[in-house]
Parts: sequence; C-alpha cells; structure tokens
Amino acid sequence: MAQGTPAKLTIASLVGAAVLVGIVVTAAVAASPPKTGAPAPAFSLPIVANGTGNLSLQALRGHAIYLNFFASWCGPCKQEVPYIGRLSKEYARHNVVVVGVDELEPADKAKEFAAQYHLPYRVTLDDNGDVGGSYGLIGLPMHVFIARDGTVAAYRIGEISEVQLRKQLQALSAGH
Repeated sequence: MAQGTPAKLTIASLVGAAVLVGIVVTAAVAASPPKTGAPAPAFSLPIVANGTGNLSLQALRGHAIYLNFFASWCGPCKQEVPYIGRLSKEYARHNVVVVGVDELEPADKAKEFAAQYHLPYRVTLDDNGDVGGSYGLIGLPMHVFIARDGTVAAYRIGEISEVQLRKQLQALSAGH
C-alpha cells in the first residue's frame, strides 16, 4: 500500500474489533467469579423451555444446582449439551437440579436450542446479561455448581467433558 493511502476496513476486521470490544466490555461489567464456599448470587430468570414463569435461586433452596450458562451460537456449548441432558436425568434422582441459562439472546433462540437438543431440564433466559455478570461470566460455556445450602461448590469457564461433569455432579449429589 502506498504511503498516505487510507487502509481499507474489511468486514472481518470490523467484526473482529466489535467482538474484542464486546469481550472487554463484558469483562469490565462482570463481577469476580464466586469463590468456593461463598453464597451463590441470587437470581430470578424467566423460564423459556420446559416450564413457565420465573425460576429463582431461592425457589431451588435445599437442592444441589448445576447452572449451565450457554448461547446457541457457542460451539463448545453445542458439543457438551447432549451429555448434559443425559446426566441431568440421571442426577435428578439424586436431588440435583440442572438449569440452562441462555446468555444475551432472544427467547426464540433459547427455545430453538432446547428443542433441537431435546433438553429435559428448564432453560432460562438472561437476556441482559445481569445474572451472568453477577457470576463473573467472561466466556461461554460457564458451569456453576451450587450446594444444597446455597453456596458455590465449584465453578468452571470453558467446555467440560462428560467425565469431568459426572465427577462434579457426583460430588454435588454427595453434598461435598
């Protein structure tokens, strides 16, 4: 390119810049991840699949809870959701409640995702990102395991394998 010639902005560079800005803004808004043993941040979210009304942390008190934060466009989320569905049925018998939390998408995207993957658990919608932010969300998928007493038992950002998830759910159901 000749000196003095303005650089061409490509769609790819504009999208890349927008994604980078979005990540930086999201990270700036997000709280620190909850510490193990600390109270889980309260939430109340609308149920968009497998139920109606709102679902709150308070309503689930006394149950072990696994929150799976996802989005329909997230590749790793799509990879892990089939075994999350299978394990949710298995661990429901052990008083573990699985809740899907769709982040920053319209309700129809969350409903389509739940239908496409035949999710057996409730799927909620965090359309403004407040709940994800309160849990320190900086990337998807994110996994939060909450003990029966409402404290954070474990926390993980990024894809989780079926073996790792089973181990976390087993610990959660055993009350550890």
